[in-house]
Amino acid sequence: MIKHLPCDAQILVPVPLYRWRIWSRGYNQAGLIAAALAKESGVPWARDLLERTRSTPALRNMAGKARRQAVRGAFAIKKEKRADVAGRHVVLVDDVYTSGATTDACVSALRKAGAGRVSILCWARVIDAEPD
Repeated sequence: MIKHLPCDAQILVPVPLYRWRIWSRGYNQAGLIAAALAKESGVPWARDLLERTRSTPALRNMAGKARRQAVRGAFAIKKEKRADVAGRHVVLVDDVYTSGATTDACVSALRKAGAGRVSILCWARVIDAEPD
């Protein structure tokens, strides 16, 4: 993934899990990826900059429209952390990109907080043969 990291990236931000999911799982795979990329690249990462403000259902068996509805408004940047993204090139890190619903919701929150540019970097991408 390091070869796909934009050369002008200023901060790595993993897609967050809701607190109950991280407590039950014990880790956030997007966070682990972001930490490894930060160590390898020297680009700082911020594990708690973006937060999932509410629990969302598992998206694995949902169509794209239902996925977008499920995650709409589920992500935010705390007011005291907005300066950390203002005008910066943020790289949103996720493990799997399926429909784009989660990343779209995260990008929306980052842009609302003032991010100058947002790139998405993911470990795997699901190719959907049936667009909705």
